[in-house]
Amino acid sequence: MIYIFLALWLATGAATFFARSRRAVHLLCALHMGIHALFAARLLFGGAFLATSGAFFTFDEAGTVFYILMIVVAAFVFLHSQEYLRDDGIAAYRTYFALLMLLITAITGVYFANNIAVTWILLETTTLCGAGIIYHRHSEAALEATWKYLFVCSTGIAIAYLGILLLSAAASNRSLDYSELQWLIAEGNPLYLKTAFLLILTGYSCKMEIFPLYTIGVDANFAAPAPASAMISTGLVNAGFLAIFRVYRLFASTEVFPWVRHVLLIIGMLSLTVGALFLRRTNNYKRFLSYSTVENMGIAAIGLGIGGIGVWAAVFHVVCHTLIKSSLFLQIAVVRQVYNGYRINRIGDYININKVGAIGLLAGMVAVLAFPPSPLFVSELMILSQTIASTGWWLAAVMVLLLCIVIYSICYRVIKLCYQPNQDELHLSKINRRLSYGALSLLMAAIVLGLWQPAPLRAIIDRIATL
Repeated sequence: MIYIFLALWLATGAATFFARSRRAVHLLCALHMGIHALFAARLLFGGAFLATSGAFFTFDEAGTVFYILMIVVAAFVFLHSQEYLRDDGIAAYRTYFALLMLLITAITGVYFANNIAVTWILLETTTLCGAGIIYHRHSEAALEATWKYLFVCSTGIAIAYLGILLLSAAASNRSLDYSELQWLIAEGNPLYLKTAFLLILTGYSCKMEIFPLYTIGVDANFAAPAPASAMISTGLVNAGFLAIFRVYRLFASTEVFPWVRHVLLIIGMLSLTVGALFLRRTNNYKRFLSYSTVENMGIAAIGLGIGGIGVWAAVFHVVCHTLIKSSLFLQIAVVRQVYNGYRINRIGDYININKVGAIGLLAGMVAVLAFPPSPLFVSELMILSQTIASTGWWLAAVMVLLLCIVIYSICYRVIKLCYQPNQDELHLSKINRRLSYGALSLLMAAIVLGLWQPAPLRAIIDRIATL
């Protein structure tokens, strides 16, 4: 089944490269999303859930949850992109949408791959699709960000490949299937296992946007069109998280698992520190949101490192972060229509220019900072309580200090955008307030999850977090 859908997704993406009008591009986008909707229906209601297709893909709980989230976000990204790129020529316009379709297809493959080598191949595919989107503007800054993205991501993927080779050696080269690897490496050489995990974590950190290769994600979001950044900071970041999480689960039955958790805890703290400190320094709203992603993915890594209820909280945190961060990036896309830029120190008075968009940003500020009723309040409270129970107060105190820096930085900059006097030229004729309502609806969905977690969602996350 999966190969038929993959062929259809690839065909619509390839056909978009040759579309001769915007109408044709829009029809192909609608067809592409319609096929995804049909596939999602097969997963949820057609008996495909938990089945294996084509030997290399299994529609498990984790992949299904993140896939449904990505499709919801992708629908908004396509709609916002049409407005965001309305002044582009047809060649650039169709190339952008074609690459976006191919990126979504590659991410879908990552979500459902049941083989660590297939995951690796598809993650490298996302690099190629993402690079084309980053270079969309063809500016000098976009070119620099693109070649950096290609170089660093390819280097990271190559590092992860070395880790996969070592993991295969620890499994006596018998299988690369996740379910089989889990018991094959149970008695593996500890040195091989530790080195393999370090290499894979380092390599995939460029996709999850955590320390040490987080910088390339920040540069990519800065250069890419803002709606595409919503997909990169959620769908693609989730692919990196899921790739690392699957490897993390492999090690749960090995003697090196406590060491693995300590490594994730260190990486998470370093990511949280980097995100907190650079949020204060950046003068661009897209970089600002990207460092917020680094900070939130650091919190998720801490949850995995702490273990216990922290694993459940980490998965829930990433799920809710997807809705919140995509909403904020889409709101920032509307901001760019008004000011034609993202400079923090020069743009302001947004509350009087686009009240709905400003409310969306202020509500998004509350949500991303984990203030009630944000769902991130639930996950961060769980992680902090598990941290206190596992390591004592000192680590939790450091986390709270860093989170205070994050709170100050985000509040200061979002309030400046809404209320400080504006210094840049305005383009009021380009405002489409309906897009602000659309982005706000994603945020409202996240807040609902903060107030009420449906029993099916809790049950699915329970199964995902069971090691």
